Amino acid sequence: MAELHLSAPTPTYDTPTPRWVSLLTDVGRPVVAAWVMIMCAPGEHHLGKLAGWNDTLAWGMAGVLAAYAGIAAAVASKRPKGAPGKFSAVAGAWLSLAAAMSAQPVSHLFVTGHWTADPRPPVWLVVTVSCIPPLVLGHLLHLAATPVRARTTRVTAPAEPKTDPATPTPPAVDAPPTIVWAQAVPQGARFLPIVTRTAAATKPIEYSDPRCAAIRPLYETGLRPGTKAMRAAIIAAGLDDCSDGMIRGQLRAEVELHEPHLAALPPAPVAIGA
Repeated sequence: MAELHLSAPTPTYDTPTPRWVSLLTDVGRPVVAAWVMIMCAPGEHHLGKLAGWNDTLAWGMAGVLAAYAGIAAAVASKRPKGAPGKFSAVAGAWLSLAAAMSAQPVSHLFVTGHWTADPRPPVWLVVTVSCIPPLVLGHLLHLAATPVRARTTRVTAPAEPKTDPATPTPPAVDAPPTIVWAQAVPQGARFLPIVTRTAAATKPIEYSDPRCAAIRPLYETGLRPGTKAMRAAIIAAGLDDCSDGMIRGQLRAEVELHEPHLAALPPAPVAIGA
């Protein structure tokens, strides 16, 4: 029989960081960064002089490389993943780091005598160092012109209606129940129509002729009204009479155009129409 070994979970401890450690971290990073730039400046200044700049302008090489490394690293760390310019910023950070690192050994090789600039420095060194400032400027302008994140469409939520605190909010009223009306069965009808309506208000139908509205209630019997019944309804409503063809071909047709199911009702008996 296999044995089951249970091991207790490894406890975790949340130990607060001592104040002196946080202070050393906060102060130490800018101090180290400053000393690194001071130590690298002579080598970069030396390469600037070898490339042809005078003693004053050659110090700009140290400032250009230091600023390029700092700006590219800051942009690369702040750009979210997938944002425009993220890859370019990361590549620029690595390029600035490589330029700052390569400047030191190249300069030291000349200073220590492993390489010589007599009677003049190599062509590749002059061309490479001379191209650094314009390339740095172009890349920094590219990073500045690239948007930080992709443009998104902001959807504004509809504002909630303002209520007066002094006015009590009326309680919510439930929707009224569904009402089922059963129509009376005229003599001669073949079935009992049951019309289901809801008490909720619906948008009324707008007819082009008011006589259509006088005809529409006749369908509530569950039968399709005849010509005489429709004429009687029109006259009872106080509207102008019209021909049989207009009653059937225009008025009744318009009613059934808005509600096609009415045309499928069985026709009313002649006695009811009369």
